Amino acid sequence: MALSVAAAFWAMGARLVLPFAVLGSTAVALAFLWYARHATDREILVLDGQRLVVEWEQAGAVRRRELARHWLRVEDAGHGAGLVELRAGTARVQVGRYARPEQRRQLARELRWALATAPAASSV
Repeated sequence: MALSVAAAFWAMGARLVLPFAVLGSTAVALAFLWYARHATDREILVLDGQRLVVEWEQAGAVRRRELARHWLRVEDAGHGAGLVELRAGTARVQVGRYARPEQRRQLARELRWALATAPAASSV
């Protein structure tokens, strides 16, 4: 719509309207593409018996880490300002990218609670 109006003004002699309309439409299209690329960003944490599986997707790239439950420590950066860090031996994973700071503190509490109360799968 904006481009057709700009084309009409261009035809009437206002030559600078069309380039600015193209520039504005291009900016809107690029913003939409950037949003679409990140619209499905997510983190999934699954406590599965003897391990915690962390999977996160960012801009279409999916990463997955498995941490041994027995060695797992949950550390939140003081006052919820930073991400929640999960450590198991030398492996480290940060979670909570898409949560507000107060939600990160809650996430750390819930992870500690789940690790303490959830039954570990027995090997038979």
